Amino acid sequence: MVSSLAINRQFILAQQPPEWPDSLLPGIQAVVRTAGRKVVVLDDDPTGNQTVHDVWVLTEWTVDRLVEALRDPEPVVYILTNSRSLGSDDALELNRVIAGNLCAARRTTGRDFAVISRSDSTLRGHYPGETDILTVALGDRVDAVLLVPFFAEGGRLTIDDVHYVARGENLVPAAETEYARDGVFSYTHSNLREWVSEKPLGLLAPEDVASISLTDIRLGGPAAVEDKLLQIARREADADDAACGVRKVCVVNAVSYRDLEVVVDGLLRAEAAGKAFLCRTAASFVRVRGGIEPKPLLTTTDLGSSTTTGGLVVVGSHVERTTRQVSAAAGLSGIDELELSVPALLDPISRDAERLRTSERVNQSLAAGRDVLMVTSREVIRAATDDDNLRIARSVSATLAGIVAQLPKRPAWIVAKGGITSSDVATVGLVVRRARVLGQVLPGVPVWQAGEESRWPGLSYVVFPGNVGSDNDLAGVIQILRGRPAADPGDRRGAG
Repeated sequence: MVSSLAINRQFILAQQPPEWPDSLLPGIQAVVRTAGRKVVVLDDDPTGNQTVHDVWVLTEWTVDRLVEALRDPEPVVYILTNSRSLGSDDALELNRVIAGNLCAARRTTGRDFAVISRSDSTLRGHYPGETDILTVALGDRVDAVLLVPFFAEGGRLTIDDVHYVARGENLVPAAETEYARDGVFSYTHSNLREWVSEKPLGLLAPEDVASISLTDIRLGGPAAVEDKLLQIARREADADDAACGVRKVCVVNAVSYRDLEVVVDGLLRAEAAGKAFLCRTAASFVRVRGGIEPKPLLTTTDLGSSTTTGGLVVVGSHVERTTRQVSAAAGLSGIDELELSVPALLDPISRDAERLRTSERVNQSLAAGRDVLMVTSREVIRAATDDDNLRIARSVSATLAGIVAQLPKRPAWIVAKGGITSSDVATVGLVVRRARVLGQVLPGVPVWQAGEESRWPGLSYVVFPGNVGSDNDLAGVIQILRGRPAADPGDRRGAG
């Protein structure tokens, strides 16, 4: 069902000024190389590397590991915090510790860095807590926090400060979608100025939140963005705001990668003028800020496996889109769908038996060379508090990761669906400490190559966000990993 507030995508885009005519990415790349600052992305969910390629993802953040990362000449590194799975206090403490270790690594290496706090394009996460703690813990002056939730691959656009989610030919205001009804990170406003104001401890009225409009970006170009950022930086926060930790906030509108190029070019100019900004963004911004060229989607040739064991799909996400994707994938030939009962897992009496039953069936199917679709039951279990909802999610995810950890033999490949699930499967099930992002198998769906320290070095690990892709895309990814065309004649429902 489409919201009554939905608008036609082509209609509203046609009302906007034309895009800035020239590509700015070469100039951004030159500045990134010359400046030498490492872009460090603190990613609250494993899916945030869904626009980049040939970069490292770290799942640990000791000073030694961060020294190694800063010494690496590449422009971007991701640190997987998975903080979206934590309660607020734990998430903020985790950001504080990482920031402190980054500062220690900077003192050792002499290499400076710029931090991006990467979060969900549908506005779920620990904001403003994480950006507030980072501005303090990094010890650097921050003139403003930039909010950039635009995510091209997922159809998340920001126009006139309103954040939209694409639904077919329409754009639906984010607050009208299922994501706004998240059990932990719910919200009621699609206008980002109002969204900032409604957040706990946000302490800013909508009129106090600045904005860079599409008109600024498309008609004024980088110079106009730079001027807007310099104006924001010149505004003096009053003493009460400073004491409360309130930061100036600026919403960034964008509907295309060219818009981001203009914004990043202007941002780099403002930074060269001595100003400092902390960016809270979705995944698309990272690619442009790091000066990373787009790369064609990975193919069967890149990823097809020749092992005799089956592949494994682990599904923890319970959003409606994931459920439809699971239904389509279950229709593939040669795949066994195994449901893990969440109510049984939450019952101390039946928990162990349910875990053992599922684990045994998974091992049997993989050993027989069949692919496995291991899915949590689709009914959402709601608790009384946000913290209890997070505990349920972590408990279920830990069970899924534990089953992966006990696999007796390396599977052909693994796909994990959902943020908390993909983090736990990587860090607990596969013991990944460092992984290489190869690229994307579909827009917004990254593939990692497990590092040498992992349980199975070189394993192809697909991190499939819960809120990305069409109904047939999970089935299509399975076929690519199988080394077959996405529309295999043996499919009973088609892979799309």
